[in-house]
Formats: sequence, structure tokens, C-alpha cells
Amino acid sequence: MSIALTSDQVLALAPDASSASAGKKLGNTKTWKNLGQSSEALWGECQGSALYQVKVDLATFTTQCSCPSRKFPCKHSLGLLLLAATDTLPAAEPPNWVAAWFAKRQATSTRKQTKDVQPTSESSQAAQTKRSEKRQAMIAKGLDSLDLWLNDLVRNGLASVQTQPVSFWESQAAQMIDAQAPGIASRLRRMATIPNSSRDWPEKLLAQLGRLALLTHAYRRIEQLNPPLQENVRQMVGWTLNQEEVATRGETISDDWLILGQTFDDEERVRVQRTWMYGLQSERQALILQFSAAGAPFPEIFPLGSHQQANLLFWPSAYPQRARVAARRGEIAPLKDPLPGDEHIDAFLARTADALAHQPWMERFLCILRNVVPICSAVNDSWYIRDARGDALPLAKGEHWQLLALSGGHPVDLASEWDGESLLPLGIMTGGAYYMLGRTL
Repeated sequence: MSIALTSDQVLALAPDASSASAGKKLGNTKTWKNLGQSSEALWGECQGSALYQVKVDLATFTTQCSCPSRKFPCKHSLGLLLLAATDTLPAAEPPNWVAAWFAKRQATSTRKQTKDVQPTSESSQAAQTKRSEKRQAMIAKGLDSLDLWLNDLVRNGLASVQTQPVSFWESQAAQMIDAQAPGIASRLRRMATIPNSSRDWPEKLLAQLGRLALLTHAYRRIEQLNPPLQENVRQMVGWTLNQEEVATRGETISDDWLILGQTFDDEERVRVQRTWMYGLQSERQALILQFSAAGAPFPEIFPLGSHQQANLLFWPSAYPQRARVAARRGEIAPLKDPLPGDEHIDAFLARTADALAHQPWMERFLCILRNVVPICSAVNDSWYIRDARGDALPLAKGEHWQLLALSGGHPVDLASEWDGESLLPLGIMTGGAYYMLGRTL
């Protein structure tokens, strides 16, 4: 049988448009030899400048190819997946080079799990405590300097930053890096883009400055906060958790997870991928963050527009959202009509308000709305979605003609990312099929 993914879903896995185009050319049997599939894998040998061996793990759609390409998945992997999406590969026992790959992956996974559960020695724990105390002192000193800077900024008025160069913000961010508070440094760098960015930029900047001040005050009084919120404050400042700490203090949710869409950002020379999931039984949203430096591939592949049984491990938080996939189970299947979600916009906004009441530094939310209509305003070319009650929310800046065309002007189920100001469409369910939107490579 063919794989559960459609051709569009396979192409959504491509790292860029050129890889997708090249993969399409290889999505036929002309250039392939020794094609086969089992319940666990796909494989084949593709004739290019050499004979390349390509294999796919069907549980995760992880691919590997013997070609020298640094793109992931490469064009040969995409070609094999496209071929399997439209045709039935012959069933067979995996050849030795596929079996060896699976054995190596299993051994790597076992070593990683063993490493994660190894106890920490007393000497290393004492050294870690000493480093932590030193860092605490450096952060406290950095926050004192930051508070003086913030007080001066507000006292001089927000108009004073209108003509300031980027270095005005960068110098303060650099001081936070020196104080080992990289989370605060990132916030300052994002603030540098707000002045003069819109007509209401002073209001937006004031809101971000208020959040930053709330964070610095919360960190100083962290012992007075409940433990889940303490976790958030530490992470916002820049303390990171290793995998063992996440496993010990986080929460694992087993569910049937909808893989609804992805967005990308470039932050400080690092490519950030955000994958949004939704649990059918738990009704929990999950944000999977992956990072790529210097063009390296992202560690995991997520077939968009599908669902799969999996265990997700959530980072400890007053309102858990960030997660990672701890284990996948069963087959990957296409999404079904209808999408689960809110019928009205005010219900979604109430959920968002509740989340912010628990964790006031949350910046993005998964929004699933049912039976909404996309609208383009003839007055100012702005885009909106409108629910059955006539309430509306703005869409992110850009052209959304594909969304309008797929909907035909009729109500659709929409999955999107909400940043507090506008919705960025991820995908829609219409006519019994799910279509990806807004994925910029």
C-alpha cells in the first residue's frame, strides 16, 4: 500500500523550494532500483551521478540518503516519499543496508536514554551548585543595571528612542549576555525593531517594557512564586533545562496529536522552527521548538496535516505549552474533518486570557476556529476572519488569496498562530481535506 501522506504533505517536508522541485522530478520509477517497503520502512536506490541508497523510517518519516547533499530531506528522499505517496512499492524484507541503519538508530536511542538516567556524582553536583551561585550573583548585578536603564528610558519619554540607533538596544543586550541572562538579551533585541514600525509603536513598546519590568521584579522575588511559575521566570531570564531535568519536572501527555502547521523565524543567526500540535483527548496545545545553526537540518521531521498517537513531554510551566516528542506510536494518518476547535472568537480569546493569567510572558498561541470566513477589506486591503456571530480577528500582514480561494468564500475550519495582534494561518480543513498555509521556507 502507499504511505498515508499526500504529495502536498511530502513537499511540505522540503527544506526549500529548489529541493521540492528537484524531488518532484524523482517521484517516478524511471531513476529507481530495488524499491521496497515493509511495515517499518521504505527504501530504494536512486541513479544520479552515483547510485544513492535512500531509506525512510515510517514511524517518524526520518530519512537518510548516501548522497553528499547537506539538505535534509534531500531531493532523493523527497522523490522516494513522493513515489510512495502515489504508488505502491513492493513489499519485501529490508536489505542489509536498511536493517543496519535501523539497528544503529536503535543503539543510539538506547545510549541516549542510558545517558539521561545516569546519576550525578557528589563532586559534579557540588561544582554545579557553585557555578549556579556565581551565575545568580552575576544576574542580580545585571538586573540592577537594567532597572536603572529602564527607569532612565521611561523618565526621558518613549519619544527619546525614536531616533536611537540599533546600538542603543544592542549595548544593553550585550550587558545582559555578560550577566548570563540571554533570555532578557533576546527580548531587548526584539524591542529594537518596534520603534517606528507602526503608527501605534509607542503602545507596543510600552507593553513590552512592562513585561520586561514584570520579569525582572518577579525574578528578584522568585521564592515567593509558586513552583510552576518559578520555572517560567527562570526560563524567561535564560536558565535552560537539560533533557533529564525536563523529564523529571515536566509532564508527559499521551494522546492522538494533530500536526497542524509550522512557522519559522531567524533569531540571532539561528533558524527557529515552531511546530504546532493539538491533543484530541486532552485538548492541549503543544509547541515543538527546533533550532538550526549554520544551515544544519532540524533534528526531527513532522508530517504536517496528519495525526499520530504519541507521548509528548512538556517543559515545566504554570501553563505548559512547549513540548518535545518522547515516543511515537502507531501509524501516521491524514487529518479528519472537522477540526476540533472553538466555534466563536470570544471563546478563543477567553482561553488566551486564562493562559496569560497563569503565565503572563506567553507570546504565541495555537488558535483553531471552526466555521470562519476569510475576508479581504476593500477599504485598506486588510485581511480578517469572521465567525458566525460576526466577530472578527485580523490576519497577519501579507496576501491570503490562497486561503480565500480554498474556502471559496464559505466557512472553513482554520488552524493558525495568534501573537496577540493577528493570526498567521497554518492550515484549513475544507471539503474533507486539510491544506497547509503560510509555511515560509
